[in-house]
Amino acid sequence: MREQTCVVVGGGYAGIHTIKALLKGFQGKPTGRKLRILLIDKESYHLRKVLLFKPAAGGENITIPLADLFPEGVEFIQGTVMKVDSESKQLHYTSAKGIACSQAYDQLVITVGSIVRQTDPDLGGIALTNLQTAEQIRAQWRSNLQKAIHCQNKKERERHLSVAVAGAGISGIEAAAELVYTMKQEAKEQGLDPSAVKVYLLNAQERLFQEGPAKVGRKIEHILTNAGVIVRHGFKALYEKDGRLTLSNGEQLAVGLSIWTLGLLPNPILRTLGLATTKEGQLIVDACYRVQGTAGIYAIGDCAQIIDPATGQADRLTCKEATAQAARLAKVISADIEGTRAPEHASFMDFFCIGLGPGHGMVWTRKWGLDLMITGKLGWKVRKFTWDQASLLQ
Repeated sequence: MREQTCVVVGGGYAGIHTIKALLKGFQGKPTGRKLRILLIDKESYHLRKVLLFKPAAGGENITIPLADLFPEGVEFIQGTVMKVDSESKQLHYTSAKGIACSQAYDQLVITVGSIVRQTDPDLGGIALTNLQTAEQIRAQWRSNLQKAIHCQNKKERERHLSVAVAGAGISGIEAAAELVYTMKQEAKEQGLDPSAVKVYLLNAQERLFQEGPAKVGRKIEHILTNAGVIVRHGFKALYEKDGRLTLSNGEQLAVGLSIWTLGLLPNPILRTLGLATTKEGQLIVDACYRVQGTAGIYAIGDCAQIIDPATGQADRLTCKEATAQAARLAKVISADIEGTRAPEHASFMDFFCIGLGPGHGMVWTRKWGLDLMITGKLGWKVRKFTWDQASLLQ
């Protein structure tokens, strides 16, 4: 059989798991099938995006060189994809040196993921969107602690020691938990009273963890409160100006730093590729992840609207969904090459892990109609396992 070229666009969670599944499914198997695998990404590294709160709090490195993840069996191209010519099966991209290039493919897998929702700069604060803003956040709260050491005005000192996290999804929860722990540690080392550190978590909903039962949300809030996070429900943060964060109920919080964690949007580059997208900007795929109106093009992860054909429910935008999709996609591609029936998408079970500061975590799943929950150190170990597994560190 002629060697075929499979190009994977995007080195995020969906992309690296797709490559892992392709390597497992095609390389070293006595089937006579040969697959050349290329990975294109604008960066040379895999970003552990769900851990952005780590560098924002403690400066941790959350990148892994793609060459380290796949030391053999994969060719790398660092570049930005511009357009797909599905008729001639050509992918057009701009190299890291700014040169316009093209790459022929037999199979093309698009996994460019999502971006964190930006905020209007006029609203003040910093949106936790990438490594650069994470570094800005860390520099800001550390600078505020230094100001607090030398500040004689009590109210102004309290403001320097206060942070607001606007947005109480899983990213906001994990950011608030990690920040309050790290800031208290730093305050203690600097001779400040750790109990003076305040981290507000502002939730537009009436309770935390909308994805599961209310009792799990209450448990998460209890753990956060014990750690020192002040959880506020039922209103939004509107804007920050001159150290005052205005809320939708008219209240103002005096804070030294406002952090926005407002969820995800499909990568805007998807609208430029020349492929069919939903009005929200995700690629339209069938139950086997084939992009509508094309041959040999597939999409999984946050960048595709993936519907369970049995339930009609859309998959959530999490790395565990992407991991399961990637494993199935390798089987779909194999079936399409051989002309056999391909497996269809099936939803991932309800399963959530949330980090609640170093050494603390929460795991919730629903099985046989029962809510199963693990907290404490064991919950943390499971959470760390899922983070590492998502980035192929196990």
